[in-house]
Amino acid sequence: MNEWILLIIVTTAGSLISLAGGIYLLYGKWGAAKLQRAAVPFAAGALLAAAFLDLLPHAYMDGDPKHISMVVLLAFLAFFVLERTLNWFHHHHEDGGKLHGRRSPSLIVIGDTSHNFVDGLAIGAAFLVSPATGVITAIAVAAHEIPQEIGDFGLLLSKGVKKRNVLLINIASALVTVVAAALVFGFGGYVDLSQSMLLAAIAGFFLYIAASDIIPTIHAEPKRRVANLQTLVLLAGVVFVGLTTTVAHEYISGHDSAREHEHHDSHDRDRDQENHEPYDHSHDRHEEKDHDHAH
Repeated sequence: MNEWILLIIVTTAGSLISLAGGIYLLYGKWGAAKLQRAAVPFAAGALLAAAFLDLLPHAYMDGDPKHISMVVLLAFLAFFVLERTLNWFHHHHEDGGKLHGRRSPSLIVIGDTSHNFVDGLAIGAAFLVSPATGVITAIAVAAHEIPQEIGDFGLLLSKGVKKRNVLLINIASALVTVVAAALVFGFGGYVDLSQSMLLAAIAGFFLYIAASDIIPTIHAEPKRRVANLQTLVLLAGVVFVGLTTTVAHEYISGHDSAREHEHHDSHDRDRDQENHEPYDHSHDRHEEKDHDHAH
């Protein structure tokens, strides 16, 4: 499948899925709070699994470990500073708190749109690395957006915004994710970006959200039975994304292995040239013979 088509489909689907919780809050009969209690730990598991099982392993494979770790730390700290100065991130455990109580509907929409834009940047950057990594990143983003959108819908309703307007505002805000992802993917090809550094930055973003926002919400759950269930849901999120990672890299991006092989061949050529040694093309000829024999 064309990478552009896959990017648009996955990002749009993720944006619509992220609105599911908020739409249910508007029209559902079962308590939205119960849905949020299940969505929050699943999001934590999805983000952690995406960071540790896909993003970081690929980053360390192609980059210097010290540099990768430094980028992860800097990304983590950068989002901390942004949150403290711009209040971009909507903490799930503060939805009824004083912080949000002082915010006007326009500030809530601006904050949500800014967050969606950052999500889109992460997805677009991940697609620059590979379609499989892009899909996994989009899944993790959608998972953590579901409980956030429930909070945003509830906040706007509490401010007296009509249901129809709440829905339209959040649809428009969610589509910003698609636009941001397309911009990064479209222009990223013209900029010499380090794939390992991109992966490290996305991992730092995911780890910050999980560690500073979602997991504290789970720890704050007063009911032990609910907390135990949330632990199981978190583990389910890890397993789900872990399995998705395997499937995505095997089936969604069948050409990833060829791209990775080409990358390593290029690296070997550059290394041989630096050492003033001729590049050994024998393994290329062997692979061509094997390829012809297979056909």
